[in-house]
Amino acid sequence: MDTVRGDAVRGARTVVTGAGGGIGAALARRFAAEGARVVVNDIDADKAKAVADEIGAVAVPGDASHVVPEARAALGGGIDIYCANAGVAPIGGPEADELLWADAWDVNVMAHVRAARELLPEWLERGSGRFVSTVSAAGLLTMVGSAPYSVSKHAALAFAEWLSTTYRHRGVSVHAICPQGVRTDMLRATGPTGDLILVPTAIEPEQVADALFDGIAHERFLILPHPEVAEYYAARATDTDRWLTHMNHLQRKVEAGETSR
Repeated sequence: MDTVRGDAVRGARTVVTGAGGGIGAALARRFAAEGARVVVNDIDADKAKAVADEIGAVAVPGDASHVVPEARAALGGGIDIYCANAGVAPIGGPEADELLWADAWDVNVMAHVRAARELLPEWLERGSGRFVSTVSAAGLLTMVGSAPYSVSKHAALAFAEWLSTTYRHRGVSVHAICPQGVRTDMLRATGPTGDLILVPTAIEPEQVADALFDGIAHERFLILPHPEVAEYYAARATDTDRWLTHMNHLQRKVEAGETSR
């Protein structure tokens, strides 16, 4: 795997949201190891502080939607790399409570929009900046068992694509990380869906960080820690009905698994 160009990360003022554990903590650790100046954000203040103390970073706990001003101040006035990693994955479909839908939309989409709104004036003025969105393969495909997660992650991907389309010629780099199962607390909370579909090919959070850094080295928008997702994405586009039939088969497997419990 190629290493990241030194000027891309070393010394970069970097914010990672949802970094109290899982993918976010792995990203924070990797950025710090590569010489970045890191702000660790998490809604859980104790977890944020623990990771920050471990890697010699600064903890800025709180809602990811509003972290930019405080993180900017903690880093000395500017942000070079922003990792919109915080996410929620409520289970259910249309019957899920309105508050769960609203929370998924707020954390998985609007937190990215609010961060970009704060960051873009600075980045466009100087002609550089890097926005990293942890989307999940659900944003390219779908997620059996969670409509709020699937819908919001599709929107997160669409927003990342829009940012890249609109600003890449002005020096803004955008990356969308789209893993399948990753061994985190979120995976453990997926229940039968995770057990039957995601766990067998699950990877470690550190492998997601490796994939991102390879993508940064090559200025690649789509980061696929599970390379097979590219084939699934192509199948979804070129033979949608066959792909939907396959996904429905997975749904029926989940339902059968639940029934047998």
